[in-house]
Amino acid sequence: MTAATPDTDSGASQRFPVVVVGAGPAGLTVGNILRAAGIDCLVLETETRAFIERRPRAGVIEEWAVRGLERRGLARVLLERAQRHTAFEFRFAGERHRFEYTALTGSHHYIYPQQFLVTDLVREYADVRGGRIRFGVRGVRLHGLESDRPSVSYVCPDSGERRVVEAAFVAGCDGARGVTRAALPSGRVRTARHDYGVGWLALLAEAPPSSDCVVFGMHPSGFAGHMARSPEVTRYYLQCPPGDDPENWSHDRVWSQLRRRLAASGARPLEEGRLIEKRVLDMHGYVVEPMAFGRLFLAGDAAHLTAPIAAKGLNLALHDAFLLGDALVAHLTGGDDTGLSGYSAACVAQAWDYQEFSQWLAELYHGTASGDPYRAGAAVARMRRLFTSPVAATAFAEQYLGTRTSG
Repeated sequence: MTAATPDTDSGASQRFPVVVVGAGPAGLTVGNILRAAGIDCLVLETETRAFIERRPRAGVIEEWAVRGLERRGLARVLLERAQRHTAFEFRFAGERHRFEYTALTGSHHYIYPQQFLVTDLVREYADVRGGRIRFGVRGVRLHGLESDRPSVSYVCPDSGERRVVEAAFVAGCDGARGVTRAALPSGRVRTARHDYGVGWLALLAEAPPSSDCVVFGMHPSGFAGHMARSPEVTRYYLQCPPGDDPENWSHDRVWSQLRRRLAASGARPLEEGRLIEKRVLDMHGYVVEPMAFGRLFLAGDAAHLTAPIAAKGLNLALHDAFLLGDALVAHLTGGDDTGLSGYSAACVAQAWDYQEFSQWLAELYHGTASGDPYRAGAAVARMRRLFTSPVAATAFAEQYLGTRTSG
């Protein structure tokens, strides 16, 4: 399973109190919470350990989420290495508008690439806390979810044999394309979807950040974003048609559009560098209700996908994981079902709160480039209100930081 937990698979069925499907931030956090309480569990992951520790994803973590990790002994490296951000900048019509959200709320963001967090979590789970984890599995299937003895089967990557693992509960943390969401019966759940009608070209550049904060550019040619990931790497976004081919964006075209859309009086020139990632993200979101079925509980992108417009996806995954991990511990150690019975409602409410904010922010980002004078005018009004009304600014900052969320 790992160097710390050798493979003990055999032809006989195994049993764990909890099987976690997916070794992303949600699954690994749930696993760590269980192990800290002395509860055995098995994490199943289709990718290799090396792959998940390198896979670039989100990088913005809200302060409440970091404090939740810290309380569970999972934030030591993060707090040593992460950058703290206290403001961001809008760039519009050639002008810079700095928004000091920490001054309004006392809270801040942490910038810590998701692959670093995953590396920390898997090390803590497998190497420190002795948690069982199986990488490279195939053909994961869920069985008997409405029974008292559900099970998960998978094809062992070493032997090619199908293994069966019995469990009291299954945590579905395997993302938007995973098998756990697909296991939900279509007539028993509702999936609400929204398509924003735009794409974002997601870029990673081997170039130092060109600003001391996140930058959002609203331009008639389309939205552009600048987010530091490390002193040597910067994340950029460029609005593009949905379904666009990343190969349509040459090095020169990318940097030309970034310079154009992020141009503003007094701004530093962009630090250019080699593009090490180019992929198009179609902006859409969904929420699955309920997030529980029988002995299966979904968490993270398996239950809700939030477009990266407001950088909420990783934070929602951690919110789910905290609630689910704590609820499972309460049930398995003390027979308290309160957390499990209220899990879905609490997580769905938080998901909708973040979805609504993302939709509001999407109009601010994309209205100028919509070609619709009404939407463009409304976008300007939204931004103007943030800089003329302290009440509106504070309310926006609270949503941007998720300060009403608990971890």
